[in-house]
Amino acid sequence: MTAVVYALGVVVFLLGVALSIALHEMGHMWPAKKFGVKVTQFFVGFGRTVWSFRRGETEYGLKAIPLGGFVKLVGMLPPERGVGSADGDPQHARTSNTGLFTQLASDARQLEYETVTTADTDRLFYRKPWWQKVIVMAGGPTVNLLIATLLFAVSFMGFGVAMPTTTVGQVADCAITDAEAGRACTDADPPTPARQAGLQAGDLITSFDGEQVTSWDQLTRLIRANGDQTATMSFERDGSERTVDVTTSVLARAALDDPERVENVGFLGVTPTVEVERQGPLFVVEEMGRMISQTAEAIVHLPARMVEVVKAVFGAEREQDGPISIVGASRVAGELVTVDQPTFAEGTQRIITLLAGLNLFLWLFNLIPLLPLDGGHIAGALWEALRRGWARLRGRPDPGYVDVAKMLPVAYAVGSVLMLMGVVLIFADIVNPVSLL
Repeated sequence: MTAVVYALGVVVFLLGVALSIALHEMGHMWPAKKFGVKVTQFFVGFGRTVWSFRRGETEYGLKAIPLGGFVKLVGMLPPERGVGSADGDPQHARTSNTGLFTQLASDARQLEYETVTTADTDRLFYRKPWWQKVIVMAGGPTVNLLIATLLFAVSFMGFGVAMPTTTVGQVADCAITDAEAGRACTDADPPTPARQAGLQAGDLITSFDGEQVTSWDQLTRLIRANGDQTATMSFERDGSERTVDVTTSVLARAALDDPERVENVGFLGVTPTVEVERQGPLFVVEEMGRMISQTAEAIVHLPARMVEVVKAVFGAEREQDGPISIVGASRVAGELVTVDQPTFAEGTQRIITLLAGLNLFLWLFNLIPLLPLDGGHIAGALWEALRRGWARLRGRPDPGYVDVAKMLPVAYAVGSVLMLMGVVLIFADIVNPVSLL
């Protein structure tokens, strides 16, 4: 039964990924068609075509390698100067192409215009206003952001979030540092202040050092700030209010804002009970803000983290919070619905949250201002607007469209690096996978 549930989790996750990719590409195609751009292909996947159909001038389908998708927008590259162009603008003569990069751009342009006719002149992507280009290229990542927001809202507002309460769940027997956590208490270890004060599981803490307690996070900050001082604490037990004086210990513990940093803070020795509570829209916004910051930081450090992945391929320990491929994410999805034997609702929420995090990553990653990513095209459109606007202000001739083809060497280099990273991650996820077990 566990194997069936595991497989179901993998399949549901992969279907969610495929749907996210399709909707991302739809985010490009829909505004492109609205603006009159000719769209000839809409595919999920790369490589050999597995299945397709044609509706109007656009071919829709699936390809063999499910690692992305694409929409073919005709006229992404402007015609080469010196060659007769579909727009009829006068060109400066060019008689030959020299150099590898120039030839790459020329070949790409030739392929781009093989099927372009004079009837397509006004439907070429590069001829559209800069703001339309930005909308079209930002449409895909924006859809990923909307998917992430919707899925996080369903997870946090529909299913709820496990939140610590101000009710005591456990009282620790001895005061030991975080570094010693997990070992058994000995006679040499001092008892915790909570144990000395007589606190018990089920006690509802209502105030600490004269301040009303409304959340576990607030109580934690009050305790840590108390150092080794004595504070008056009130709590409810069996419906009656009680008050006790407690002198907190000072222990070396992980900082709240940076788990890698250790600081000496006040310690009481209690852990909270946890209850699943449905959250409101503000919680969704705040939590997404936190995750966006974490995701952006992860992207910045991705090259360095890849070094650790390469080491893991050769037998080093795999970082459990490091980057993974779609293969690794699928394994995690299968484990999420089986580890700790979650209920159907818990397993469903875990898959939803995983897909939400993936879409949040895709949104930010695609906005990196480098070709072939969407952010590279957005940057090109914005540069075109800035250049043309500056020329108008200075009374200079219109400099024309930005020639994206000149950045093709960068696009090929970035694309090659991304492909290499993908291969390394997939291989690592096969030979030394990240596991929740």
